[in-house]
Amino acid sequence: MNTEIRSIGAPSSAPYSLRMLYSGSTGNAALLTCEGTALLIDAGRSARALTAALQEAGTEPDTVSAILLTHEHRDHTSALAVFLKHHPVPVHTTAASAERLIAELGEGMGEHLVIHPPVFALTVGPFTVTSFPTLHDSAGSVGYRISCKGRSIGYATDLGGITPAVEEGLFGCEAVVLECNHDEEMLKTGPYPYFLKKRIASRHGHLSNTDCAAFCTRLATCGMKRLLLAHLSETNNLPELALSEVRAALAGCDVRVRAADPVHATEL
Repeated sequence: MNTEIRSIGAPSSAPYSLRMLYSGSTGNAALLTCEGTALLIDAGRSARALTAALQEAGTEPDTVSAILLTHEHRDHTSALAVFLKHHPVPVHTTAASAERLIAELGEGMGEHLVIHPPVFALTVGPFTVTSFPTLHDSAGSVGYRISCKGRSIGYATDLGGITPAVEEGLFGCEAVVLECNHDEEMLKTGPYPYFLKKRIASRHGHLSNTDCAAFCTRLATCGMKRLLLAHLSETNNLPELALSEVRAALAGCDVRVRAADPVHATEL
């Protein structure tokens, strides 16, 4: 996929680096680094794919300090079981998601999990991490606000709507990773069965291009300068549609916008 059409603006001068290693229905994982500390957000696809993506980004798997899970769905956790056998690392997740993961992957998974309530905070190296609950049809879905050297990054995918908790979590972040899952017309006329279309479009499903664009205008007024559109549906969306709608909403705002690639790394 041609990344040139998906980026505008000058390179970031932030003290951290955030790369979406891959994003979409086939798997999700993001790498955040600062001063030699590496955090993973989610671990989808396979352990082999995750390891290769980390190494391509210049990070050895054994140097990852922690994994932050947004929720327990397979497209965010399918690499975990094998990855952790070779690279044991603390996995932070909500109690509800942990219960589902242990039921699916076995009691052995529990030794890697650091279990939290839906709203929690932790410090890993130079990073301060605060979670916030999101609307999604999972056991315990959350987004994250991650601060480093006085700068804040917001991360929210798999959310059916914008709640006060999401607003509080993302307002004031200079950089945001936000779901822009589907074009409403493509979803309506696409090949998915009715029950799945209804689930995706619901308040506990996924965020549409239109809803994402509307919220981004508010984020821009609160200091957002960089935006990465994530979890784009490969069936019900196109990068150019998502970018067009969001950029139109942000016309006149000084915000750099990119769309995450489903299989290759995209830097925020």
